[in-house]
Amino acid sequence: MLLAAVNSTAAEEPFRIHDILRAVSGALEVPVVVLLVLFLLAAIALVGWLIAEYCTERRHLKVALPALMEQLRTADDREAVIEQSGLLRRQKDALLELLRHPDFTDATREALAVELLEREQDRYDNIVKLSELLARLAPMLGLLGTLIPLGPGIIALGQGDTYMLSTSLLTAFDTTIAGLVAAAFAIVVSSIRRRWYREYGSLLEALCTEVLELTKKGAAV
Repeated sequence: MLLAAVNSTAAEEPFRIHDILRAVSGALEVPVVVLLVLFLLAAIALVGWLIAEYCTERRHLKVALPALMEQLRTADDREAVIEQSGLLRRQKDALLELLRHPDFTDATREALAVELLEREQDRYDNIVKLSELLARLAPMLGLLGTLIPLGPGIIALGQGDTYMLSTSLLTAFDTTIAGLVAAAFAIVVSSIRRRWYREYGSLLEALCTEVLELTKKGAAV
């Protein structure tokens, strides 16, 4: 009797665990689908943001670095040269910040330049991290959205319910596609922005170095 009871309990335990797991996965299906829709909309928004950034900033960035450095070396009003250049507004503000503190020591001005460069780099990194996070999470949710409906689909296949089977498979395929499309958009946006921001950072660093050298020479004279 005791052995039979133990065997009965052992036989029932997997079914209980299975029911719990089935309930959990079933409860996750709707949130996963909703999140995938939101991620897909977010990916489309990222593409729109990238296009807007190109139209408002990127296409206006027209700077010949050697020529601009030469103008800074020979000009009496360096602030005017920077204002009239084809730099981005944030780059102009950073360079003007360096020039507007003639009373600073060289060490203080260098520390300010480092702080300005790090501030810009942090801003660019935070923007890129948004799309990179989306690129990582979207395929995971797509995989979850694929696997969750397969359980009911397999059960429906065993019961001969072709409608339930087709519905489950359709949900699985749709969530996979949504996750991959969102991730693809995010990856493309990330790669383009990284290239842009790397160029912005290199340009600003070179100009900050030039401005620091010019202020040192001016102070020495």
